[in-house]
Amino acid sequence: MATITKRAWKTSKGEVREAWVLAFTDRQGKRHKEQFAKKREADAKRIEVEGLIKGGAYRDSKNTVAEAIEAYVDHLRERNAKGHRVATGYLRNTKAQLDTYVLPRLGDVQLTDLTKGDVAHLRDVLQKQGVSVLTVRKILASLSRTLKHAAEKNWIATNPASGIRVTGGQDDDDGKVVPPSRESLAAIIEAASPDVALRIRFASATGLRASEQWALRWGDVDFKRKEVRVGRTVDIYGIVKDTTKSKAGRRAVPLSDALAAALKAHRGDAVDDAYVFPSTTGGFTRHTNFIKRTWNPAMDAAGVDRLGWHALRHFAISTWVLGGINMKAVQTLAGHASFQMTADRYSHLLPEDAPHAAINRIAEGLPSGA
Repeated sequence: MATITKRAWKTSKGEVREAWVLAFTDRQGKRHKEQFAKKREADAKRIEVEGLIKGGAYRDSKNTVAEAIEAYVDHLRERNAKGHRVATGYLRNTKAQLDTYVLPRLGDVQLTDLTKGDVAHLRDVLQKQGVSVLTVRKILASLSRTLKHAAEKNWIATNPASGIRVTGGQDDDDGKVVPPSRESLAAIIEAASPDVALRIRFASATGLRASEQWALRWGDVDFKRKEVRVGRTVDIYGIVKDTTKSKAGRRAVPLSDALAAALKAHRGDAVDDAYVFPSTTGGFTRHTNFIKRTWNPAMDAAGVDRLGWHALRHFAISTWVLGGINMKAVQTLAGHASFQMTADRYSHLLPEDAPHAAINRIAEGLPSGA
């Protein structure tokens, strides 16, 4: 049974102060005390604690979601090292999902304060930012396994991510995209440093995936033809993958005159083998660090809602569609595996009267009455 007592004392200046102390014993026999400024706050906490203790759900853990992620990733590393059915790729992908999407939004939340509503809100935010249904499902699955591991460590009584559904069909990875607004993008670019602004401009104009953009070297940029040749990716561990063996994996993306000029000025005397967008030490840009230390602060400084970096790719592709580039060419520039993927994601951006307007233009060149 929890009890509440009033505590009164005098300060060094002789002022009388009071507080309300909640005391209770958990199922393990450990005594706890918490102090509140108001009695109604202590009463509310008493009701909550008594219900948790009665249901066996009370936990004294002060661990955060970030600590749970660290513990789970360490657990996977240990299993991977021992050859216990945890592949290196699975470990990397899981860590990347948690570091990129969960840590920035829920990392500081204490496990005992995490609710299903928090997880559902994360799902909604990711989908609003254009993250595909399939990817959101993978992210929440990784979070759920993290919280299950935390429960096994007795850090949390229940798994708030369990049962959170991500609605959408099997093919919703090709779902319709809502790109960020030009106003939001302009505000972020204005608030960013020149180097970061160029990275943003490049991503929102070329539509390269982050792994492709960070893998670019100056030898991939053809200033004479004003285009970049895409043929490799780099992951957060610096592992470079050659993508030229697949048709979708190799492509040339044109640059506007303004962007080509900005890149040329940015290059300086860098050699062909140097990264176009290097880290501060000259190596590859580690995407998770860039998001946490650079991209998120730039959005916060601009006063706009946070977007995933991938939203810049959606922005670029949407401008191609709205600019009149035919959908087949858009597929090639985007590096999509199929025409259907491009059409399903972006054809809804075309004006509803586009077919009718086209028919009228065609009719103007036909014999009268056609």
